Amino acid sequence: MNVPKNGGLTRTKSDNNLPLLSSWIDEFFNRELPSAFSQNFNSGMSLPKVNIRETADEYFVEMAVPGMKKSDFKIELNNQNLLISTEKKEEKEETGDNYTRREFGYSSFQRSFSLPESIDEEKIKANYNDGILNVHLPKREEAKQKPPKSIEIS
Repeated sequence: MNVPKNGGLTRTKSDNNLPLLSSWIDEFFNRELPSAFSQNFNSGMSLPKVNIRETADEYFVEMAVPGMKKSDFKIELNNQNLLISTEKKEEKEETGDNYTRREFGYSSFQRSFSLPESIDEEKIKANYNDGILNVHLPKREEAKQKPPKSIEIS
């Protein structure tokens, strides 16, 4: 056996081809976990994808959330934070001759966005169409970009 610089023991030559216990432990802890361990368990729904874009006059937030109804959403503005959330519960019951089958599900998410002070809070609008939630955040007049102005020299 050799003692390397890091202080661990290693086997240099061996007549048997059995791996060392340390290599089994390393392999166990260094392998990737199954995908079930990396999923989001708290909601039953992954966080929806969001596009945010800015024009001279407003910001647009587009969120992909298919299979929902507009009544499923809750949109709030709280201290310059835009909160978008949903909560959906489903229950189905099927009764036959000798059985009753009940299925239920629950899904939810919440996304929050910090808004700049240039937003005109009174004019914020939202709509939901074809699985896309659109939130329009207009800028205040004083925050809008003005076109270039030519100044005459006297």
